[in-house]
Amino acid sequence: MKYNYISIEGNIGAGKTTLATKIANDFNAKLILEEFEENAFLPKFYKDPDRYAFQLELAFLAQRYKQLSEHLISQDLFKKFTVSDYFINKSLIFARKTLQNDEFLLYSNLFNIIKTSLPQPDLLVYLFVDVDNLIRNIEKRGRSYEQNIQRTYLEKIQASYFEFLKQQQDMRILIIDTNDIDFLNNEDDYKKILNVINKTYEPGIYRTSL
Repeated sequence: MKYNYISIEGNIGAGKTTLATKIANDFNAKLILEEFEENAFLPKFYKDPDRYAFQLELAFLAQRYKQLSEHLISQDLFKKFTVSDYFINKSLIFARKTLQNDEFLLYSNLFNIIKTSLPQPDLLVYLFVDVDNLIRNIEKRGRSYEQNIQRTYLEKIQASYFEFLKQQQDMRILIIDTNDIDFLNNEDDYKKILNVINKTYEPGIYRTSL
């Protein structure tokens, strides 16, 4: 791989963890997976978003910062590079759509203090999956607390990601449309993704369909 730190991003059900894990296993990379199941507010949020949004986002921010600061600052001499299934800015992307304006202002101030101490990924890969396919993926993996996710919520999160991505000018961002491929079960599709990830990119946004 050409990059020392790659983050795989995308909406809920896009396949971030699957792809990051496959890459880490195949290339002897250090793997950082989001510990979302440790957030006790997640099931409560999906049932009552207005009540639990602020607690949820604060808990996620604390978890993500703690995990990334521990894993990214320390070097692993036995791993070739690092791949994660999330980027710290995910916290701000989700909070923008889940919090009230006054809550978001407070949250973003805290986020901006925290993020400066974390390294930025050399390449951010965004897996684009339309909402219909996201819903199918969520239903297929069968997590009970995710079955309450509303279509409108997924649409808002997708929009928030694109708002963030189009504002970035100093990052290497690769958007891959994965609606028509199956990189988990089809080795050729997986190799196609590896080929586009392992190209040399200058800072900017790059889009591709496979």
